Amino acid sequence: MTKTDKVLFRKEGAVGYLTFNNPERHNAVSLDMLDAMTRILADFASDKAIRVVVLAGAGGKAFVSGADVSKFENARSSKETIEHYNAAVARANAGVYDFPKPTIAMIQGYCIGAGVSLALCCDLRICSDNSRFAVPAAKLGLAYGFVGIKRLADVVGPSFAKEMLFTGRQFTTDEAVQMGLVNRVAPQGELESYVKDYAEAIAINAPLTVATAKYIAGQVITPESERDLRKCAQMVAQCFASNDYIEGRTAFMEKRAPQFRGS
Repeated sequence: MTKTDKVLFRKEGAVGYLTFNNPERHNAVSLDMLDAMTRILADFASDKAIRVVVLAGAGGKAFVSGADVSKFENARSSKETIEHYNAAVARANAGVYDFPKPTIAMIQGYCIGAGVSLALCCDLRICSDNSRFAVPAAKLGLAYGFVGIKRLADVVGPSFAKEMLFTGRQFTTDEAVQMGLVNRVAPQGELESYVKDYAEAIAINAPLTVATAKYIAGQVITPESERDLRKCAQMVAQCFASNDYIEGRTAFMEKRAPQFRGS
């Protein structure tokens, strides 16, 4: 485990782990923490050995409980500082959303505001059975922009997105499942091992195929006029032309586990 400010990271085989480490504030995130996250993700992206990344919160009580409101007096007190803050948050979220490898939000406890935004930027969300979710912007007098609300609506649908935003209340794990906000739920004491197994199950699959699936699934929710169908076709063709495709066929015929190399 390595520490960068209040963000921890480690590599276990083909899985990279990034942990927000501000438990005294239920892992409320500051701009410094988001900057550290961006640097760590860049390292994970460039490391060919890393095939899946898990984002988590330290302390067992929260994934991320929101932005660090104690910093707002300086960071979000004027038009200029608000614009700077919002731009920095948008860059950090985009870095997760556009990350080239599969990402999993491992959610235990509170996932509030900025925590929901970060979780929505991940490909998958797996939570403990005691988790709670909320977007309390209406209780603070601030507002989410188009991109953030679209990401929420893309996952849960416009009606549930409105309910979360209008009420600002906390939603239970069962309600999160009903909305489609989370993919899987594990008992509180089993969450880490469940996510570890899930991440490793993804990591042993063909990296080019997984990357292609991630890109094309993203294109599905991209406006039609902005879709890059040529790149989609190129990525599919690259899979069929890869050594991994040969390995996959050979392993199937030989009744053994394939050893994919991402080439």
